[in-house]
Amino acid sequence: MTATLATPTWTRVSTVVQQACDGLTGVSADAVLAEVQRTIYDGISGDELALAQIMAARTLVEVEPNYSAVTARLLLDKLRREVLSLLAGQPREADQVEMRDQYPGYFADYVRFGVDAGQLAPELASFDLDRLGRALLPDRDLAFGFLGLQTLYDRYFLHVGGTRYELPQAFFMRVAMGLALREDDREARAIEFYELLSSMDFMCSTPTLFNAGTTRPQLSSCFLTTVDDDLAAIFHSISNNALLSKYAGGLGNDWTPVRGIGAHIRGTNGNSQGVVPFLKIANDTAVAVNQGGKRKGAVCAYLETWHIDVEEFLDLRKNTGDDRRRTHDMNTANWVPDEFLRRVEADEQWTLFSPDETPDLHDLYGTAFAERYRAYEQAADRGEIAVFRRVRAVDLWRRMLTMLFETGHPWITFKDPCNLRSPQQHAGVVHSSNLCTEITLNTSADEVAVCNLGSVNLAQHVGPDGIDAARLRRTVRTAVRMLDNVIDINFYTIPEARRSNLRHRPVGLGLMGHADALFAQRIPMASAEAVEFADRSMELVSYHAIAASSELAAERGRYESYDGSLWSRGVLPIDSLELLAEARGGDVDLDRSSTLDWDALREQVLRDGMRNSNVMAIAPTATISNICGVGQSVEPLYRNLYVKSNMSGDFTVINPQLVSDLKAAGLWDEAMVADLKYHDGSLAPVQRIPDRLKQLYATAFEVAPQWLVDAAARRQKWIDQAQSLNLYVAAPSGRTLDELYRRAWRSGLKTTYYLRSTSATHVEKSTLRGTDGKLNAVPAAVPADVAAACSVTDPDCEACQ
Repeated sequence: MTATLATPTWTRVSTVVQQACDGLTGVSADAVLAEVQRTIYDGISGDELALAQIMAARTLVEVEPNYSAVTARLLLDKLRREVLSLLAGQPREADQVEMRDQYPGYFADYVRFGVDAGQLAPELASFDLDRLGRALLPDRDLAFGFLGLQTLYDRYFLHVGGTRYELPQAFFMRVAMGLALREDDREARAIEFYELLSSMDFMCSTPTLFNAGTTRPQLSSCFLTTVDDDLAAIFHSISNNALLSKYAGGLGNDWTPVRGIGAHIRGTNGNSQGVVPFLKIANDTAVAVNQGGKRKGAVCAYLETWHIDVEEFLDLRKNTGDDRRRTHDMNTANWVPDEFLRRVEADEQWTLFSPDETPDLHDLYGTAFAERYRAYEQAADRGEIAVFRRVRAVDLWRRMLTMLFETGHPWITFKDPCNLRSPQQHAGVVHSSNLCTEITLNTSADEVAVCNLGSVNLAQHVGPDGIDAARLRRTVRTAVRMLDNVIDINFYTIPEARRSNLRHRPVGLGLMGHADALFAQRIPMASAEAVEFADRSMELVSYHAIAASSELAAERGRYESYDGSLWSRGVLPIDSLELLAEARGGDVDLDRSSTLDWDALREQVLRDGMRNSNVMAIAPTATISNICGVGQSVEPLYRNLYVKSNMSGDFTVINPQLVSDLKAAGLWDEAMVADLKYHDGSLAPVQRIPDRLKQLYATAFEVAPQWLVDAAARRQKWIDQAQSLNLYVAAPSGRTLDELYRRAWRSGLKTTYYLRSTSATHVEKSTLRGTDGKLNAVPAAVPADVAAACSVTDPDCEACQ
């Protein structure tokens, strides 16, 4: 028996659904209403009825991408009622048209409510709220897809007792105000920052979005630490991990200084149990401190390849063996010097040492490391070193690649290019990267490196004719100013982080929407044109980011440790590539072309200096790309149709550009949806799809990973830090992985991230639901590596972005 609603209630439902569909092609209010009618029941509550409308629209996303916008608008209607009723103290509602007039008044009420609730910083109430309220653009609430708005609703919008009081444009303005607190004209800068965020041309990282403008402004994304070889220092580092993780920071720990198993301990006259037992404690600490329930604590341990415990380190993520010497929740990464890979290529021996007997290796890199390392080998041969072991370099390399394939860890990162190209060589050594392998900053016992992240949405700056250089320049200049402001406003949980951040002032401007930008230009990912676009787009970002930091230096002063840096010597990131080439005897396989006036920029930097020691890093953007509705970071398209599962639920993800092209070709129908589901979102097996579309929309495992390495290498030449680079291998083998990672090393890459394979991927093949002939919900894909951070289909990790 079909349930019925009272006429006024059904009329309102019909009106809301119709408004949600207005202006969108390919959608039908009647289809949504029919689905609502099918699911309601007598006595349904108002909240349940609102949810029924949302669920009705989301079931249609797989056949028409614009239903994602319909679903978002229905969620927005629910959110407005929730917010307005809480602030009014009684039931209130408003549609999108009415909110155009009501948003300014709501905004002032929102700020006062948030301050009274003890959640918004009291300084926000001292802004000219009328001016800021008039600057809000209510119709930008309509720009979200369902995944983006639901993510904001679940994890970002401020609430009291689970009831939200923050609407999207208030959210963006709150973040903008929080970043403009110390500007001379706070209102003008807040409006400038708001325009950038609400347009989604640029998005701050998750910690900044969580906390800007609040009473606890922990805005930084990443923290890097070095653990000293002392019991008190080890547990101080673990304590720092807990404090940093508590307020939503991702951690990278350099464990190389800790002596290895069998090393002598003078205080007890015993022998060390090595670094692994302490890694186990660090692993369990990350699990225990889960960042206030907002997201999981996340940490990555780094170890240099010459450490005596490296072979046991490789086994940390295995599911077999002594569980007391396993770290199932911690990420791990190899910190690989060039000398090791030279030994691999020459099929020579490699010597493992305990760092208490070879302490200076930790701080050496390039030629200096190689010479000192050989001297220690000679000392070992003379019997002057107690703890060491010889292995065949190729055998250790094979084991590293085997563990990477079997467990997803440890990742492969390269010590020498990170240091030889670091602008801060005069101020210390880069001993590790961070949780997501894009940050390369100096660390020491008294300095914890901090990075403040945000990403340019490249898709917003590209059209069929290429890059809109003027718009990109505006975006980058404002974004760098916002990131620099983070440093002064930030809440620091430990003094070592404050000291480091204020002294060096590093920021990390990155990219997202790279695949979408290629689609807009009709460029396949697996092409020389895509590699060239990676080069030219990053050159523009690099040029304007450096120029923006230099302009800030002229306005606000240079960062404290500027003198002696590569910047102060007129050596820009593109120039530092020559330092790496010299250390390798000219062996860097990379195109070094450029198109902009770099001589003029060098002169500007030499004249005005730099405000920030580092300005660029490409993070994974796991969550902020969802908010903006674009592809993650510089990632290839994962699939054209799949279900993404995260902390906000399950979301059908379909490639709207593909659907548009298939419609134009007269190929979009239920049979095509069924084919895409059956073939896991791949176009290749579907014969009726033209080859040009198969090439353009090739999925991650259909793009040869060499193309990803080549594009990343061309970007890397412009970047002063690094990039999170996942590599996808459809048919992994020892030879394939060996060639791939040697290619990455030879082309000057600083780091790599996850290795992904299809070996364990599965998907349900049925295409019918029940007996009514309707298409099933798209089944979720399961990645081969059940990753703890930034998984392709489960990007819960927001430790970077």
